[in-house]
Amino acid sequence: MVYYFTSTAVTPAGFIYVGKDKVENEELIKYGLEEDVWFHVDKLSSAHIYLRMNEGESWDTIPTDLLNDLAQLTKANSIEGNKKDNITVIYTPWSNLKKDGSMAVGQVSFKDPKKVKRILVPQRENPIVNRLNKTKAERFPDLQMEREERLKALRKKEQAARLDRKRDEARLAQERKEKKWQKDHAYDELFQEADQEEANNQNRGADWEDDFM
Repeated sequence: MVYYFTSTAVTPAGFIYVGKDKVENEELIKYGLEEDVWFHVDKLSSAHIYLRMNEGESWDTIPTDLLNDLAQLTKANSIEGNKKDNITVIYTPWSNLKKDGSMAVGQVSFKDPKKVKRILVPQRENPIVNRLNKTKAERFPDLQMEREERLKALRKKEQAARLDRKRDEARLAQERKEKKWQKDHAYDELFQEADQEEANNQNRGADWEDDFM
């Protein structure tokens, strides 16, 4: 089971999802997407909270109001962290998570510790947690299928973008070719008109036959 939340602190709304338990967290780690950002209480047990960013957004420029929602939700989903003040929530891109066979279920580390950011959470803010909990929905998704479909859609989009680029490149090449031809032949008509006038007897003087005497 996966829990889904919606943050209305930003527009468009933030899409958040959470594993029910550590077993579910393993599935989320395995089948995450490049646009996912992982949140967890630092040095304490907590749920794995994920933000799925919209296209074009960057994990290191998440709006402050949305970060605050995520930090509060992460704190609220930590048994020990929820009872404490001044806890730290850490977050990093899903792609920076590192998992190997030596780790316990639900445990992760980081490929690059420098890509981990921290948020200090002074205390629980009930209005934020209550607002988010009102959007809570329970679902039983096929995470592997969702990932495969998402990647398939991305590949299709990338292929379409490549075709568009090729068409644009071909169009520009044709335009350059036509402009070059026009430049190279800019005086052709002028020369042809001059040659025609020179060869046209009607434009010669009355004594033109004297040239041959």
